[in-house]
Amino acid sequence: MLAYTMRRLLMLIPVLLGMTLITFSIVHLIPGNPAQVILGETATQSAIDDLERQMGLTEPYLVQYGVYLADVFQGDLGQSLRTRGSITNEIGPRIAATFELTFFAMLWAVFVGINAGIISAWRQNSWFDFLAMFFALVGVSMPIFWLALMEQWLFAQELGWLPAYGRQSSVDPIEPITYFFVIDSILHMEFDRLVTVLRHLVLPAIALGTIPMAIIARMTRSSMLEVMKSDYVRTVRAKGSGQFIVIYKHALRNALIPVLTVIGLQTGVLLGGAILTETIFSWPGIGRYVYEGINYRDYPVIQSGILVVAFLFVIINLIVDLLYAFIDPRIKY
Repeated sequence: MLAYTMRRLLMLIPVLLGMTLITFSIVHLIPGNPAQVILGETATQSAIDDLERQMGLTEPYLVQYGVYLADVFQGDLGQSLRTRGSITNEIGPRIAATFELTFFAMLWAVFVGINAGIISAWRQNSWFDFLAMFFALVGVSMPIFWLALMEQWLFAQELGWLPAYGRQSSVDPIEPITYFFVIDSILHMEFDRLVTVLRHLVLPAIALGTIPMAIIARMTRSSMLEVMKSDYVRTVRAKGSGQFIVIYKHALRNALIPVLTVIGLQTGVLLGGAILTETIFSWPGIGRYVYEGINYRDYPVIQSGILVVAFLFVIINLIVDLLYAFIDPRIKY
């Protein structure tokens, strides 16, 4: 297992270097002079020259890339053109916000999706199977923005059960420690604020996790149906094991390999593709941060946001690969 892990870590090096090269090239792929594009058409030549020197655009391309790579390894992602603040300091709390939202979205997607898929395979062609697969098809087909707006209209505006936007109460905010507000409220021993934070999480997490939930349910059902026809499952049944033991102890472990692939990919997609959800629910995450950077043509923010999301996606894929080997030891050989 250790040798397999080391091989996977070594394979990350060229991937991460290629990722930094692509994100670095974003500024250079802008049509025309990047400094001119950033400052606008009314900028003076002296202002453009100053910004070019500030961005290091007067240096050779490889020198610029080397400086950028060194800064990234030191944790320096540059300065926002809009706020003039450190992008590293600004992006940290936003990564925490997106992680928190993604975690709860995938928690609901995995719990509901896997169990719905298992029961559908167990009760194949039953009313539950048809109903679950119907809702899975609807979930896959439903646009996130439409579902988010319908949630706000029904549960926030009409029923008034849940808040429609934000991460916490604006009247009584939490003093951040980790910027994971669920954890921070527990660390402060303020359980009333914990309830408030969880209530703010419900609508965006359901909106964001509906499509992954539907995909996971369909994949779990398909994988479970294939595994339950195998010889070893028939052997376990012949030994007199109960249906629950057969499914959850023996069949599920082998059926999880393709499901894990879907979970890993969907988690990466949610981390990078939560822009719509974060914008609709005014969630201060990295997706909304990049969206605001696009609106203000803040290219260092866009560049850094893409780099961080790509890095997280690679790390999630690494974790999934390691889980493969843990679940099925044959993979590491």
